[in-house]
Amino acid sequence: MKKVISILIALTMLTAILAGCSSKKDDTPAASTNGTDSSPTTAVQDTKSTDTSTEQVSGATGEVTIWYYWETEGHQKALNQLVQNFNDSQSNITVEAKYVPFADFKKQLSIGASANELPDIVIQDNPDTAAYASMGIFADISGKFDVSTYYPGPVNSCTLDGKLYGVPFGSNDLLLYYNKDMLEAAGCQVPTTWDELLDAAKKCTKDNVYGFAHSSVQNEEGTFNFLTWVWSTGATAYEMNSEGGIKALAMAKNLIDSGAMPKEAINWTQGDTMNQFISGNLAMMINGTWQVPTMREQVPDLNWGVAPIPMDKQQASGLGGENYSVIAGGNEAAAIEFLKFATQKEQCLSMVNAMGYISSDSTIAKDQFSGDEVYEAFVEEMQYANARGPLAEWPEISNAISLAFNEVMAGAGTPEDAAAKAQTTIDTILNK
Repeated sequence: MKKVISILIALTMLTAILAGCSSKKDDTPAASTNGTDSSPTTAVQDTKSTDTSTEQVSGATGEVTIWYYWETEGHQKALNQLVQNFNDSQSNITVEAKYVPFADFKKQLSIGASANELPDIVIQDNPDTAAYASMGIFADISGKFDVSTYYPGPVNSCTLDGKLYGVPFGSNDLLLYYNKDMLEAAGCQVPTTWDELLDAAKKCTKDNVYGFAHSSVQNEEGTFNFLTWVWSTGATAYEMNSEGGIKALAMAKNLIDSGAMPKEAINWTQGDTMNQFISGNLAMMINGTWQVPTMREQVPDLNWGVAPIPMDKQQASGLGGENYSVIAGGNEAAAIEFLKFATQKEQCLSMVNAMGYISSDSTIAKDQFSGDEVYEAFVEEMQYANARGPLAEWPEISNAISLAFNEVMAGAGTPEDAAAKAQTTIDTILNK
C-alpha cells in the first residue's frame, strides 16, 4: 500500500506545504458548538463508532514507529514515557518515537513515501489531517474507536468524507490573556467587545508598552489567531469577501493604525507574543492553552488572567492541537493497539497535562483541571473553538487568508482589496 500511494504523494505533497499552528504548535460558522467551518466539499462524520478493536487487532505484533515534531524537551519526555509505558505493558509490540523537525515534517513524509520508508503513526497538526488523508497516506480507522465522548471539533478535524482518519491526541484553544495591573492602572475593565478592546488597548499603550497583540505571521500560526475575528462576525473562513470578513480585516487595521498593536506582530510567533507579554511589553494578547505552564514557571509573580476573546456578534475561539493518524499499509494493527493504550485516561492525562493541553475526550477534560480557574476557562471555551477546515486544500486557503491580513497590517492594501483578492483564491480552490 505504501508503494501504491507514493507516486501520488510525491506529486502532490509539496503543493500542500504550509507551516501549522503552534501547539507545538496550530489547526478548523463561528461560535457554533460543532466547531467546524461549513465547507461545500466536506462531509461530517457520525461520531458514534463501535470499539471492535479486540477482535480486529488481536495478535498484533511487530515494530511501530511514530514521527512527531515537538521540539520542547518536556513534550518529548512525555511522549517517550508513554512509549515506554506501552512497551512495558506487553511483549508483542515494540514502539519507537522519532523526532522530525517541524520545518521538515511534510517534506520527510513525502520523501518517505517515495522511498517506501514511512512510519506507522504520525502526530500532526490537526488541520493537516484532511490533506494527508485525501492523498491516501492515512488509514481509515472508522469503527475502531468510540469517539462519541470527544469534542466535535477535534473529531471533525480527523474526518474526511464521513470517514475517520485519526484520533484526536490533545486540544487547545485561544483566550485573551490580560495583565491585571496594567488594565487597572489604565482604568479599564477586561474588554468583552471589539470596541472595548480597542479602547482598552489604546489606553494601555504608553512608555514602549503596547496594549494588545497576537501572532500575525504569514503562515498557519498567524491564520489560527486571525480567524477568531472572522468567526466572531458570523462569517466562515471561506467568506473573506463578506461583510464579516472585511470587518475582521478592518479590525486588524484599526488596531495597527491606532498604535495599540505593534506592526512587528506580523513577525511574531505565538511564543514571541508570549515573551513580549511576560516581559511587560504587552498589556493583552491572544494566545493558547499551551503557554500556561511556561508562564507559571517563568513569571510566577505576574498578575494576569484569561477571558474570552472580545467579540463582534458572537463568541469564538480557534481549535488547535494534534491528531494521531495511522499510516495506510504500515503495521496498522499494532499501531491501533498503541493508540488504544495511549487514549486510556491515565496515559492521556500524563501527556496532555505535561504539555498544557486539554484532553480531546470531554469525559476526561471535564475533571482534568478541577479548581484551576485558568485551565477551566480554556475548557469552557472549547465549546466555541472552531476547527480550521477540515478540507484537503486547507493549506492553500490558509495561505490566502494569512496573505490578506498581512497586507492589511503592513499597509500594503485596504481591507476591501485584500478580502477580494483572498476570495478569488478561495473560490478557485473550492470550485476545482
